[in-house]
Amino acid sequence: MYERLKYRINRILAPLEAVSRRADAALIEQIPYLSESRTIRLLTYNIQVGISTSAYRHYLTRSWQHVLPHKNRKGNLDKIAALLKDYDVVALQEVDGGSLRSGFINQVEYLAMAADFPFWYQQLNRNFGPIAKHSNGLLSKFRPIEVTEYTLPSLIPGRGVIVAKYGLKEDPIVLVIMHLSLSKAAQNTQLHFIRDLIEGYQHVILMGDMNTHAESILHDSPIKSAGLVPLPGVSHTFPSWSPEKALDHILVSRSLEIKKAGVVAFPVSDHLPIALDVRLPDSYFKPENLADKETNKQA
Repeated sequence: MYERLKYRINRILAPLEAVSRRADAALIEQIPYLSESRTIRLLTYNIQVGISTSAYRHYLTRSWQHVLPHKNRKGNLDKIAALLKDYDVVALQEVDGGSLRSGFINQVEYLAMAADFPFWYQQLNRNFGPIAKHSNGLLSKFRPIEVTEYTLPSLIPGRGVIVAKYGLKEDPIVLVIMHLSLSKAAQNTQLHFIRDLIEGYQHVILMGDMNTHAESILHDSPIKSAGLVPLPGVSHTFPSWSPEKALDHILVSRSLEIKKAGVVAFPVSDHLPIALDVRLPDSYFKPENLADKETNKQA
């Protein structure tokens, strides 16, 4: 009976002829690789498909906006785009890939165009056909040397992770964008999967809505031995109108120096964004590695 129920859930929630989308290949060729700048500005944001939420009652009174379009949604996207312009790489969660509720606008592509990001990637995780297309997204002003997506293990399918590699092919910056499940058991299964993805890399950045506190991830999860560090200080992001929980995170390897970090006071979604400026490793700027970057450009 359990297997039959699981099969039916999978048929409903798994992507049906789903395809992820990215920037046009011809345009990608014109995007520069990782800048010679020593600092990259990062932001992660769960945008709740452009729905404004400023009170718990809105989860009920505005719930219809998860399936139907609303006139204010595009205006909210424009506000979000104005914020994103100041960053180099952005991780997005709860974005719509172009369905009825979003006015058939691919929100990842829209934000990329509105905020001047030449590279974008949309991972479709749950495809409800014309009604909703639950997705993760990556926006970047630099060209990754590789982008891969994975489905995260979960009893109820629909969680995914995007892995983007930047910089040197032999020693890349590995950026991992995720939206974890709600339960502790599911999170541990998913973090075990992510641990295997990042194993062996020196420069790792985990970004996204992890639905749990950083302490739990860093000290009581399968990636506790990965040597990652959280933002300094308090980073409560949920709910956006009265933040009490730290659910959204940017965790980085010790090889990457945190220059500036914090929660961004931008209450449009039910989450607040997290921003972090990170300094690249000094080894990236040795003469021989600068030559390697030129090789990457030509490859």
